[in-house]
Amino acid sequence: GVLAHLEMLEVQAHEAAVKQEEMERQAEKLARLKARVQELRLRRNELRAKVDLQQNRQLGKGGIASDPAQFTTQAILERKMKSVKAMLQLFYLTGISGKLTKRGVCFCISTAYEGTYLDLYYLDLVITLEVQIHCHSIPIFIPLEQLAKKYLQTDIRRFLSVLSDHLNAYVRRRYQADQLQEHFSDQIEGTLQRNSLCNLLVFNYNVSHKGKTFPFNVRLLYGDLCRSLPTEVIVSCTPDAPKFLAETAAAHSDLFRRVALHKAFCSFSSAEERLD
Repeated sequence: GVLAHLEMLEVQAHEAAVKQEEMERQAEKLARLKARVQELRLRRNELRAKVDLQQNRQLGKGGIASDPAQFTTQAILERKMKSVKAMLQLFYLTGISGKLTKRGVCFCISTAYEGTYLDLYYLDLVITLEVQIHCHSIPIFIPLEQLAKKYLQTDIRRFLSVLSDHLNAYVRRRYQADQLQEHFSDQIEGTLQRNSLCNLLVFNYNVSHKGKTFPFNVRLLYGDLCRSLPTEVIVSCTPDAPKFLAETAAAHSDLFRRVALHKAFCSFSSAEERLD
């Protein structure tokens, strides 16, 4: 009886995961097409900037005083600003918006989960020959400095995209932990332990069967900081627990890997109600 219900639970979770993956693939395909269009536009702007630079040089040769270094610097800055303006239009569709400032641009990265808007984060950039971060509201545990060193000077779009992935994954992990504490506190034994980044969760919960309660211990590690599902799951019960509980722990472990934390507990609760 218990294994049959767990198998049915896994099938339902698998079907939901397949549908979700298909929707994500379609969204990624659309995003790639839009990104390709944007790349072509950015390339067009670069070519226009080169043409303008060449024309300015020709004017200088025609008797109008000109400074090649000045034109080169100006052309680079203009090209960067055109690229930023183009990015603002593209990122608006992906949860990133922004507005031009006197020094550059201020980006706003919005985070959401399951249709619920969560936190907003700001990033103020100064656009010069070397792009600089003026100020921001990014949490200290997000690897902003490492991402900036890797992408900011060569690919601002990539920098913002990866930063957005980090922020969204973080708030989604935090959201799941909050939902678990809020809606399943009666099943949680003690306090849910988590670090600031919410990429390590440790807690105990109870499983009921035939009027008896059995304790389970869980350790969830999110090795990929751009994901909201764990990469390592350990679910264990007491050594003297009945044999079927080890099978239940394995089934729960598999579910934690594939389904959001609070949704997994919804499935557990539904299964227990049917068994009762």
